[in-house]
Amino acid sequence: MGNIKLGLTLYCFTPEYAKGILDLEGIIRTASQMGYTGYEMVATQMSPDYPFVSQEFVGQLTDLNRKYGMEIISYAANMDRGMRPDRNLTEDEMLARAITDVKSANKLGCHVMREQFLCGPNVLKRLAPYAEEYDVKVGIEIHNPEYPTSPYMQEYTKVIEESGSKYIGFIPDFGCFATKPNKPNWDAALRNGATEEMLNLAAKLRYDEVPMDEARKIMLEHGANGAAMGAFQGMYGFVTFYNEPDLEGLKKIMPYCVEMHGKFHYVHSDLHEHSIPYEQILPIVQESDFDGYIMSEYEDHDPVSGNTFVQMERFIQMEKKILGRK
Repeated sequence: MGNIKLGLTLYCFTPEYAKGILDLEGIIRTASQMGYTGYEMVATQMSPDYPFVSQEFVGQLTDLNRKYGMEIISYAANMDRGMRPDRNLTEDEMLARAITDVKSANKLGCHVMREQFLCGPNVLKRLAPYAEEYDVKVGIEIHNPEYPTSPYMQEYTKVIEESGSKYIGFIPDFGCFATKPNKPNWDAALRNGATEEMLNLAAKLRYDEVPMDEARKIMLEHGANGAAMGAFQGMYGFVTFYNEPDLEGLKKIMPYCVEMHGKFHYVHSDLHEHSIPYEQILPIVQESDFDGYIMSEYEDHDPVSGNTFVQMERFIQMEKKILGRK
């Protein structure tokens, strides 16, 4: 049986942080009050000296963690491969950035680092010795439109297996197992002038796996407006969904998972996530040998349909319900 711990990424409170409703201490305090015990920090968002970490910031986090009984577990790094205007970063340049991130994660006391799949399998392979030296497990985030057995993720699996290292692996984002359209996006599209008919057509095209270019033509031929096309774009990309989620793929990669991202967009009052089948996902994790954190990752930020505090409370209660915890 797995040893699942419940944490969150501080990114969940992005609107409150950006608007000054909550500062860093307020976020950590609120998370602790909700029952979370550890957290992931998106470094570009909250580390003042990113990609480096000052001793002053280390001291600040240490004091806050002690005060609220929390622990920083994971450092979420960004691989800004396209940061130059003239070309993508080379493999050597991306490796250098990743090494800096590993060192920063270690300085903060993190034992896990989220890396984005943009770095490429060979960079991850080359990063393994540095991850081992600094005792930081680096997980490639599996995020829509990728999924555990997508061709690109299989390249990563091959590298991880061939390396024999326990310090490189995966961080699956549970959004890649969605089986229904994203509710906040759907509702926002309706408010902005899309019709149910057009949104249902977009969803059907996605379920039928009609190629995106062909599906776009069909949408436009049926008179889809900008709001409908915006929702359509999401259905084929960042918030896509599937008839059959790749749960067998999840089982295959479980030995290589260093952390999980509990992505969610809308949890109903009956503690059921609208689009992502947690009732199927969490038992797979629980029945494995996974020993680590599921980091709640609320990603909606719709000022009309979203309420961060309500949604975060519902999500952790949903997790506990499915896992059989009080």
